[in-house]
Amino acid sequence: MSHLTAAIIFGGQSSEHEVSCMSAVNVITQIDKDTYTPLLIGITKEGHWLKVDHVEDIASGKWQEDRADRTEAVLLPDATKKCVLLTDSRGEISFQRVDVAFPVLHGRYGEDGTIQGLLELAGIPYVGCGVLSSAVSMDKLFTKILVDRLGIVQAAYVPVMAGELQEMEQVLTRVEEQLSYPVFVKPSNAGSSRGVSRADDREALKDSLLLAAGEDRKILVEEMICGHEVECAVFGGGKEPVMASGVGEILAGAEFYDYDAKYHSAESKTITDPQLPGEASRQIPKLAMEIFQAVDGCGLARVDFFVKEDGTVVFNEINTMPGFTAISMYPMLWEARGISKKELTRMLLEHAGKR
Repeated sequence: MSHLTAAIIFGGQSSEHEVSCMSAVNVITQIDKDTYTPLLIGITKEGHWLKVDHVEDIASGKWQEDRADRTEAVLLPDATKKCVLLTDSRGEISFQRVDVAFPVLHGRYGEDGTIQGLLELAGIPYVGCGVLSSAVSMDKLFTKILVDRLGIVQAAYVPVMAGELQEMEQVLTRVEEQLSYPVFVKPSNAGSSRGVSRADDREALKDSLLLAAGEDRKILVEEMICGHEVECAVFGGGKEPVMASGVGEILAGAEFYDYDAKYHSAESKTITDPQLPGEASRQIPKLAMEIFQAVDGCGLARVDFFVKEDGTVVFNEINTMPGFTAISMYPMLWEARGISKKELTRMLLEHAGKR
């Protein structure tokens, strides 16, 4: 059996660049080398596409160094070629056919439908949700509008456009008329809690709105939900049945599970199959699959919820390319169901080939 070339695309121009690199190392390590030949393609923070020769160079950051021997790797949108155009340091050009792609990219330009659109143009099968599903799920405001139609409970929210902040007092008054402090302020398009903050009063709300506006022009101000912060992994879609894992709970080592708490705090912990009030553990996988199907999900997603002490389940958000780092919940949840990281990676690549 001849090997299939799997392009692992990582890095990217989003604020989650470093997380993507950590995820990619784990994915590459787990790929079945008897079936797939990995082609490592890193995108620098500036948007420069490069071929990377060794997974160790990703972990060390060496791949981004400005070296004379770097090889550029550009994914061609020509569907008749299904390939990457390689240009070495001498200017010599070659083509590398790609059988399947795994865009291990989080946040903007990776999880929002953009890279998915390029792969669609190129005619290359890829892991994960399609253009529409990725775009809708990345945008928290549009996800909320869609979930509202499902009748699933979610936090009350007030949408704010960054351009409206020129009339800051009017915005603050509008939020205060609809929500009570404390509130959480989020960019509509950002991942790993980038630009997310808690506001306990009017002055803090002003600062939080300006912080979120630095990430996206659309902002969500949400009521604070007290309770367990939990996540559920989903796999399948397309020609395959959708299935959900059990539930995992986040024990944040900070006031809330922000970027630093996720990746830099030794106090933050994640546990699988926690004891939750009421029927939450049974309801959450069903709701996760319902939301995944409603956004036309394919491949994978992690769906996040809150569980109040009375057992009420409140939808938070959906991530269509969840982290694959050593501490990420998505692979942990499947491992708790007997599916190893290596098997999960195989399932995802095989699923992509069937789309």
